[in-house]
Order: sequence, then C-alpha cells, then structure tokens
Amino acid sequence: MSKTGIIWDSRFLKHDTGKGHPECPRRLLAIKEVLDTDSTLIRLVPRAATEEEIGWVHSKEHIENVKKTANADHGYFDLDTPFGSGSSESAFLAVGGLLEAVESVWTKKVDNAFAFPRPPGHHAESTRAMGFCLFNNIAVAAEYLVRQKGLKRVAIVDIDVHHGNGTQHFFYDRDDVFYISTHRFPFYPGTGAAHETGEGKGKGYTLNLPFDALGDDDDYKKGYDEKILPALHEYRPEFVLVSAGFDAHKRDPLGGMKITKGGFKMMARNLLDVAQKYAGGATGAKIVFVLEGGYDMKGLQEGVEAILEVIHG
Repeated sequence: MSKTGIIWDSRFLKHDTGKGHPECPRRLLAIKEVLDTDSTLIRLVPRAATEEEIGWVHSKEHIENVKKTANADHGYFDLDTPFGSGSSESAFLAVGGLLEAVESVWTKKVDNAFAFPRPPGHHAESTRAMGFCLFNNIAVAAEYLVRQKGLKRVAIVDIDVHHGNGTQHFFYDRDDVFYISTHRFPFYPGTGAAHETGEGKGKGYTLNLPFDALGDDDDYKKGYDEKILPALHEYRPEFVLVSAGFDAHKRDPLGGMKITKGGFKMMARNLLDVAQKYAGGATGAKIVFVLEGGYDMKGLQEGVEAILEVIHG
C-alpha cells in the first residue's frame, strides 16, 4: 500500500455557487463519504496560496477581482461562474492546497497525492474566471515545479470531459510543460481540436485527443495506447499532474460520455506507471491528481474510488 496524501478541507465548501448550480458544495461531501472509509489516507493541511504564486499565471487585475468577492454579495464572473462572499478564501486555498500536495510528494512525505479543491481550475484564463473556475490551480502547480524545483519536463494530463482551455493557453509556446487532454469535441469551451499542438518552442508539446459524444472505455484505451502513452514515454516527465474531472462518467448529467469506473482505473494505472518509470521509481512516484469537474454524486464517488484504488492500493 502506498502512502497517499489527500487534501480535503471544509473551507472549500464556502464557495457558494447558488441554488441549482452543478458545481456545488455537495460534490465534496459526496467525496468525503469515500475518503472517510479509509483511515490509512494521510490528511494533508492546505494553505492559502500567495498572490505572488497565483501571479505566475494570472494578471494582477484578475487576482484583485477575485479578492473583491470577499466583501460582495452573490454574483457572477460570467453566466457559468458565480461567486459568493466565501469564494475568494476558497479560491486561494484551492491553489495553495494543490501546492501543498505537490510539495508533500516532492519531499517524500507521501508517495502520491490527490487534492479535492473547490473551485476547480482548468478553464480559468490569465485575465478571467470562466467555466466554474476562478484560478487555474494546476497551471500554478506546474509553474511551481518549474520555477521553484527547477524541473524541465512537467506533464499535465487532463481527463475532464471539457477541454482545459486555460491550462493549454498558459503553456502553448513552451516545452517544459507538456499538456495532454482527452475531451468531448465539439463541446464547451470550443477549444481542443486535434490540430492544436503548440507553437514556437512549444510545438508538439500540446496533445489533444477529441472524442465524439458517447465515447467509452474502449475509445479512451485506444487513445492511451496509440497516442498518449507513446508521447509520455518519449517526453519522460519528471513530474505528472492530472486534472481529474469525472464528468466523462456515464452517469454525468453534463458530459454525454460513457466512461465507467474501469475506464478511470485504466487511465490512472497508465499514468501511475509513467510516473513510476520516469518520476520517482517504483515507490514515491511524483504524481498528483487534482479534482476538476464531475456532477453526478455517484459518478464522482466511483471516479475517486477508481483513482485511489490504483494509487493507494
């Protein structure tokens, strides 16, 4: 059994998205039911990210706009992305919680980790919140590894049903972060076509695998076998970060896909194998998962169980 660290904190529930919004506090309560069944998981304590850390990827103006919500009534950044008076605290903690998970793996306090922040992050752009996301948690984590740890090959693998437009844009012209995404296409947010492969120094370091609606486990396995795994083996990542959205689950009300618990296990197993080979050896593989989407409570639980069964044993 591996030492698996988790980040779960009741302060993430303070992000109030309003009645009927799919990205709701109930998501984390459903996940907590899974986590509470295993006393061997190592509870890590999140910290708030600093403005400097978030400023590695976001503009000062955007950071200030998020901070202002602490004194505001319920409102919206855009039609999909609401905020409440607790959203700023949750957003800073979401980024910092993921950084704490990354640091705990880096220092070998744990072998691997899974962070469960709200709000999610992969749609957030440099200058704006969008798609339920306020700050791009995983983009800051990748920058942390490059800037603070000196890594030259960080892989981000995004398994959310929606393309991570924000994450892609941050690293589109760079080769030190390889962004890989499986997603439904065409679909929100409209990015992620197969021909989007990076530019300049980053040409070839973005890999998009768009799937039609109703894509299933076999479709994803073929994508991993034929495209994702060969690319990762060639890249030899020093750290693997995973945007773990579970809205491709067959039960999800938004995704329109057919991935099962077995499909999520397949993805996790392959990504862990890559991390074990290139980023830490048989134990202590440098891999961290972070929650993105997933809006059916049972589907969320099955997805989280699938990942934990692979990385924790």
